Amino acid sequence: MDFVQASEFFRNLAPDERVFLLVRHGERNHITPADPDYGAHVGLTERGREQALALGKAIPADGDIVFFSSPVGRCMETAKYIGMGREGCASSEPQVEALGCLGDFFVQDKDSFEKVLKEGFYEGICAWLINEASGGPRHGDEAFYPLSDRAEEMLSMMLEKGNARFNIFATHDAWVVPCLTHFCHMRFTPQRWMNYLTGMAVVTDAQKRVFRIVPVTGLETGWLEF
Repeated sequence: MDFVQASEFFRNLAPDERVFLLVRHGERNHITPADPDYGAHVGLTERGREQALALGKAIPADGDIVFFSSPVGRCMETAKYIGMGREGCASSEPQVEALGCLGDFFVQDKDSFEKVLKEGFYEGICAWLINEASGGPRHGDEAFYPLSDRAEEMLSMMLEKGNARFNIFATHDAWVVPCLTHFCHMRFTPQRWMNYLTGMAVVTDAQKRVFRIVPVTGLETGWLEF
């Protein structure tokens, strides 16, 4: 399974279908291992804001829309600019509800997770996912919740929170990658990671019965090669 262009995905959406979009923030400024808050203060680049505006333009104007976000600034910014792009008016800022869970949804132990960040973010996430896929004992995975249960909880949370036709959840790659791994059976490595403005679209009917889950990207490709 590969990523579908957001413009194509929304163009083929049926009028009676709802979307719950879990998406990574737009392009951010650089984060270094020496950052004392692990990049919490780092915002979007100008290109990142343009990316979010472009994704917003792909969302049909027919239907209400709501926005949820990790409290981290670049995610809040992303949600805001997606809304501004859809409205087609840069002076109209949508309401964005900050959800603390979107900041650290899969984190079970914060001290252990900070150790993962210091020792190698991509390597730590991938090692956790590989271990989960193997079905072996979870030795060394104190930082994270069990993947399957927590990913299902993420989906349930999104369906419970969103009551519009379009429900946007802006978060971090660390929490989109596990969901794509669980629901779409995608595989990521430290050398082949997910791109900005890329994520997972859950399509339901008006009663929130899930029809399909689609990997989508607002950029030319959903992959980053390192």
